[in-house]
Amino acid sequence: MAKYIFVTGGVTSSLGKGIIAASLAKLLQARGFRVTIQKLDPYINVDPGTLNPYEHGECFVTEDGAETDLDLGHYERFLSIFTSQANNVTTGKIYQTVINKERAGDFLGKTVQVVPHITDEIKRRMTLLGKDDQFDIVITEIGGTVGDIESLPFIEAVRQLQWELPEEDVVVVHLTLIPYLRAAKELKTKPTQHSVKMLSETGVHPDVIVCRTEEPLNNDIKRKIALFCNVKVEAVIEAMDASTIYEVPLLMLNEKLDLYCMKKLGITEFAEPKLDKWIGFLDRLKYPKSKVTIGLIGKYIELQDAYKSILESFIHAGAMNDVKVQVVNIHSEYITQENVSEKLDGLDGLLVAPGFGHRGIEGKIFAVQYAREHGLPFFGICLGMQMAVIEFARNILGLKDAHSTEMDVNTSNAVINMMELQKKITMKGGTMRLGAYPCEIKKGTLAEKIYGTNMISERHRHRYEFNNDYYEQFESNGMVMSGKNPETGLVEIVELPSHPFFIGVQYHPELKSTVERPAPLFVSFIAAAKLHNEKKSAVKSHSLQDALI
Repeated sequence: MAKYIFVTGGVTSSLGKGIIAASLAKLLQARGFRVTIQKLDPYINVDPGTLNPYEHGECFVTEDGAETDLDLGHYERFLSIFTSQANNVTTGKIYQTVINKERAGDFLGKTVQVVPHITDEIKRRMTLLGKDDQFDIVITEIGGTVGDIESLPFIEAVRQLQWELPEEDVVVVHLTLIPYLRAAKELKTKPTQHSVKMLSETGVHPDVIVCRTEEPLNNDIKRKIALFCNVKVEAVIEAMDASTIYEVPLLMLNEKLDLYCMKKLGITEFAEPKLDKWIGFLDRLKYPKSKVTIGLIGKYIELQDAYKSILESFIHAGAMNDVKVQVVNIHSEYITQENVSEKLDGLDGLLVAPGFGHRGIEGKIFAVQYAREHGLPFFGICLGMQMAVIEFARNILGLKDAHSTEMDVNTSNAVINMMELQKKITMKGGTMRLGAYPCEIKKGTLAEKIYGTNMISERHRHRYEFNNDYYEQFESNGMVMSGKNPETGLVEIVELPSHPFFIGVQYHPELKSTVERPAPLFVSFIAAAKLHNEKKSAVKSHSLQDALI
């Protein structure tokens, strides 16, 4: 039977429960245990697929096509294992399941209540991943903050599991905040005491308290927290602010978080953690040999979490290339034909990001045109690829009204059109083309060089596709359709061989990039940006020498 670790949060949101959960999982995995993480979200939406990126950040898509919370991206990036639909559960899913059972008569006429029916379904989901001997330890992150009304059924389910399962099979880790008052030059433990008290009043007492802090916790403060929160001093873990989230596993290793959790779980046999690759990655990340500047053209740049996987993929690819990737956010809504040169000046590469709707579309097209005409390394993802297709159709093929039917249903040149299977769908949630699909790559293309193979599998999230009625017209004018779905003929990759680096993909390669396995497209894109930067520097150097002569 698997053992279970629950991670709760108190005092305030955004303390980093997902990073702490992922860091603990990484340490346990490095010691040889089979570990997975799941996220339980208290909101009533069935999944984040219909939520605005400004509302919830990025919607992370799993291999099996589930639209999930962005924390699952952190889990995959840290552990280099796939998550699935079972790894993200919302209140909406819980109630939907229970109500469907009630409608089917499964409760035999009984009154359906939060306890036991809702909590029973939560417990079933909490233990589902631990049932088939696939994992030794299942870590569950409980979303929200202790005291929230929405989180109460989840906390109650944890209480019941603490009572039902053997004592050595359940550990509760509570993440809290120790604020530093600069005027008084003091760390304050009272918020943590109140948070633990509130959690204990629900019947759940934490075994470990992880304290987010800007300043180090001395032994007196740790003893005070231990005394007033009724835990051992060694169970009070300091979680200092780090320069990068990828440092957190090493900070937790130093604090012995994994050792204490294993002790509480009755685990006495374990190996020393193997973290050589992780430490090597951190060294390259911290001590880059050069820098590149990448323009991220997006519609939701006000909220960084909207492009979380893309930004993390840049970090992975930058470390692989020994460069620091400086990302410049550029709002596509404010790019015009008149200012595009000014907006993109000084960049070493351009990534046009995914998105939905007509807002900011023309700005993206102008940005693509600039990159194509000026030899600037270009990478388009999903909508970014579609914008590359539209720009090429307008300015190379001469189809001036070329567009996507997503933005203009009346265009006479719909080079991007809704997929046939999507045309009869009216429900929005979970109905796009989602999850991993195969892609066959043409030999001798840039895509083949990048991947080193002719068959790949990548994750998707879209309703619109390249219109194959224009296939020959594009290819005969220089745009190569270098990747296609072998079953449907859907164009997955486009590229321009005449350009130093110009590639667009219908899928989302950022969703499979991890610390130990960076996405090949991102690695190659950053390598191209690095080369572009070096050539620019060489030209400047020669110009300076000529001026001196």
